[in-house]
Amino acid sequence: MSNKIIIAVDAMGGENSPEKIVDGIDLSLKENNENFFQLYGDKDKLNFLVNKKSDIKNYCDIIHCDSHIEDEESPLSAAKKSKSTSMWQSIESQNIGKSQITLSAGNTGALLILSRLILNMINGIEKPALAGLWPNKIGTNVVLDLGANIECNDKDLIDFSSMGAALYKSLYPKDNPKIALLNVGLEEIKGHDEIKKAHQHLKGWTKKNFEFHGYIEGNHIMDGNVNVIVTDGFTGNIALKTAEGTANFITKYLKENLTKGLLNKISLLFSYNVLRRFKEQFDPRKYNGAILLGLSGPVVKSHGSTDSKGLANSIKMCNKIVKGQLIEKIKKYLVN
Repeated sequence: MSNKIIIAVDAMGGENSPEKIVDGIDLSLKENNENFFQLYGDKDKLNFLVNKKSDIKNYCDIIHCDSHIEDEESPLSAAKKSKSTSMWQSIESQNIGKSQITLSAGNTGALLILSRLILNMINGIEKPALAGLWPNKIGTNVVLDLGANIECNDKDLIDFSSMGAALYKSLYPKDNPKIALLNVGLEEIKGHDEIKKAHQHLKGWTKKNFEFHGYIEGNHIMDGNVNVIVTDGFTGNIALKTAEGTANFITKYLKENLTKGLLNKISLLFSYNVLRRFKEQFDPRKYNGAILLGLSGPVVKSHGSTDSKGLANSIKMCNKIVKGQLIEKIKKYLVN
């Protein structure tokens, strides 16, 4: 097992868990058997599910936890809860050297707070950032912060730029990241003081693990001209929810109109193929998994409502993060 990437999984968090956790692991192993999973949760439920899938038994170790954090539980309540919860134990496993990365589909607020309580911040980083993947015309963007910090100063935005570049380089090692700050305009005089200060600093930055491309406006996020888009958590979360809602609206609108019988068979077939490609490109399961950056160990948050396919994509992300030596890259390229 020494050559395996060891992923600690909060197996009780999120909708339809632990069933979707085990199914997601099963899917991921059909594509890649480099991972070994430590499953934290109810041993009886997990043993029953794992024993039904003989192919994955040799890739899992079950660690019993007496309780778990509910999806609706407040972060404060979660922080006060027993350390025997599956979320706490899966994060703590990194501290004691049992795993290399933690994956949870559970309560986002609780995961952020517990990760900060259990794992140390990387020296020089003041705030962690939640980073996610976002489709564009030619590939994928990294966008951060998506909600970990409502308010950010210029140093935070600078740190987020460096961490976002490190994450992108870990996931896509052949590419040199292009960074932009999300703003209300492209001119240097636009925006609040903190973003203008960050812009000035990054313009003269010389460590060369990314190219700085200045500002980007919201309507160009998906053009594909930059790879990493940096903003505060308030703006980033609104942008993310707006994009998700727009994609869902377009998909449903097209589907409803295609079923009204207004098109002939040829145009219907053509329209269906276009819709299918659109749906595949913007399928949220394909980009499932947000990464909490800035801590001494990597933590990945899977969407609570995703299915086994989305969970399998989060596992793929975990594999790339560990193989890409994300934490080492962040430490190496921090802006001072």
